[in-house]
Amino acid sequence: MNTATTSLPDQKRVGMVSLGCPKALVDSERILTRLRADGYAMSPDYAGADVVLVNTCGFLDSAKEESLAAIGEAISENGRVIVTGCMGEEADAIRAAHPQVLAVTGAHQYEQVVEAVHTHAPPSQGPYVDLIPQPDVKLTPRHYSYLKISEGCNHSCSFCIIPDLRGKLASRRIDAVLREAEKLVAAGTKELLVISQDTSAYGVDTKHDPRQWKGREVRAHMTDLARELGQFRTSDDAAPWVRLHYVYPYPHVDKVIPLMAEGLLTPYLDIPFQHAAPSVLKRMRRPANEAKVLERLKGWRDICPDIAVRSSFVVGFPGETEDDFKYLIDWLEEAQLDRVGAFRFEPVEGAKANDLPDPVPEEIKEERYARLMEVTERISAAKLTAKVGRSIPVIIDEVGEPDEDGDIGATGRSQADAPEIDGAVYLRNVPQTLTPGDIVDAHIEEADAHDLYGVIAP
Repeated sequence: MNTATTSLPDQKRVGMVSLGCPKALVDSERILTRLRADGYAMSPDYAGADVVLVNTCGFLDSAKEESLAAIGEAISENGRVIVTGCMGEEADAIRAAHPQVLAVTGAHQYEQVVEAVHTHAPPSQGPYVDLIPQPDVKLTPRHYSYLKISEGCNHSCSFCIIPDLRGKLASRRIDAVLREAEKLVAAGTKELLVISQDTSAYGVDTKHDPRQWKGREVRAHMTDLARELGQFRTSDDAAPWVRLHYVYPYPHVDKVIPLMAEGLLTPYLDIPFQHAAPSVLKRMRRPANEAKVLERLKGWRDICPDIAVRSSFVVGFPGETEDDFKYLIDWLEEAQLDRVGAFRFEPVEGAKANDLPDPVPEEIKEERYARLMEVTERISAAKLTAKVGRSIPVIIDEVGEPDEDGDIGATGRSQADAPEIDGAVYLRNVPQTLTPGDIVDAHIEEADAHDLYGVIAP
């Protein structure tokens, strides 16, 4: 009898460094899912990887510097590095800084990335090894997931090169998006974060192509998508939180606010206003309807009082005068946005804003940035203080270990807080049975400028 055995070769292992925005994180998940289907295993560190992928960000000079530093670290720690992502469009600059890189591909070029991995770390396992389909790779915690609905952008903002990096708007089919969302919720997702370059424009390029879904016709349109996502139910028969990001304030955005009031959507809108002064918005090549936006904000709050609006603003844009900046501050005082991020203007290679006259000196940028943050932190502190004494729903992100007194703390987020970019809710004395992804009612006891503190409501 032949007693010889044949052992399977070890799987080749791939490491991943993912930089930049959530849209890039989704790209990383898709690449790793493809590679795992091809027989690769994932490596959590440099030492165990046969090849390391670095998914870069190339939007700002500071982001490019971070990307080049990450590539350098991966080369130093591992030596076998493939570069992809937005900065991949600048292959010459990457190779000039790091000539050792094995390959460079651009943003969302999944096929080219997989081909490069196959070339430089050929899969060691033959076909038919994994007969059981593997779940998709997730780089976020199990309880929340990013749902990317489109690529690219049709805007021509003077400070932005996203259309050059990722192309014009290309919307996914509505039934494909809903199928992915259904799969995510069935796998344990409690919070769906809808992302794109311009969520409000979803389906414009396909003329809002309708598709059949669950026996009914659904358009590729933001309002239809939002309504359908609100129909899903988690394993405990609860509606998942559905959070809309990168929403331009087109008129049809008004139609999603009642869905928030009905509980079908999380009462949260991420709107990139960028500025308020008409002259600055004109130079940015963005719509200058700041007065109407204030009216609409009031109308949204009348319909859904708990709505949280977050935005980001650029200070020190070329030609921004002190009067322009004061206009922005006055607008923010009236708008009373819940969450605000601010950026000092940075020239981006290839952006039209670089050619604008009257650049703002760095010291004035810093001074304006500090003034804006002081105002927005005061507004945020007042809004959060108003929640003290209330009970609000909180999704748990992390549960700590017992301290010397046996007290267990937990970190979560309210419906006004998106992961990574907004504040947190810190809970004390939580039960040992609490796990990430649980949604609890929290009684708020304290607040500061960014975060809330409390205890699970009895």
